Amino acid sequence: MLERIVETVEFLKSKGFDKPEAGIVLGTGLGGLATSIENSIEIPYADIPNFPISTVKGHAGKLIYGSFGGRKIIAMKGRFHYYEGYVAEQVTFPIRVMKQLGIKALFLSNAAGGTNPSFGIGDIMIITDHISLLPNPLIGPNDDRIGPRFPDMSVAYDPDLIAKAVTIAGKLGISVTKGTYLSTTGPTFETPAEYRYFRIIGADAVGMSTTPEVITARHMNLPCFAVSIITDLGVEGKIEYTTHDSVQVAAEHSERKMTSVMKELIASL
Repeated sequence: MLERIVETVEFLKSKGFDKPEAGIVLGTGLGGLATSIENSIEIPYADIPNFPISTVKGHAGKLIYGSFGGRKIIAMKGRFHYYEGYVAEQVTFPIRVMKQLGIKALFLSNAAGGTNPSFGIGDIMIITDHISLLPNPLIGPNDDRIGPRFPDMSVAYDPDLIAKAVTIAGKLGISVTKGTYLSTTGPTFETPAEYRYFRIIGADAVGMSTTPEVITARHMNLPCFAVSIITDLGVEGKIEYTTHDSVQVAAEHSERKMTSVMKELIASL
């Protein structure tokens, strides 16, 4: 795997991707943050060696390099998902490439269904822990040059970045909450019984991504910060018919606030 990572990194360096300090993964309906990246270089995934291709509406499928919050960053405008037919190693390959390019921290966002009855549509949830029901991306032979066979996951989401984000949000007058994110394979949205089950086992929000990327980042000792935008509710009495389009629209409504917090957080690195 390392050889493919290096091949991709050398290609991106040749296109001007020079020593990014942070990596960003933008989820469904949250690609608008990319418009705040200055002096940007954009490359479609299809043009990048060893990259999969994003097939989901709301995921533009571009890798972007530029300045954000006064820092050099690399952003994925659209991620890859297990439900697209990719294996876990393909889903997380870009995270390994960003680490090899030199990022010091990974920032992730997603659209999620809220299982916590105190949540409302449009809420911003800072992820403090997760329950992953997706295939683990580290299954298979381990390359000790990249990371250890058995990485610790007791602090998957960086406490210092979380504390900074809460302070920044307060200063900006942006309401945030914290909670545990649960990932499933998708692509179906959850049944009411599944929502109840996920809440019982400790989830505040549920989605179809993020945890494989975080596991991969922690395998390489890369600090992570992640947020969920609550786009629908999986709470008894509040469950409504959900479509991918409705999720995109709900995410877009809170995107500006999320971008403001992310920008100042990255600037604080």
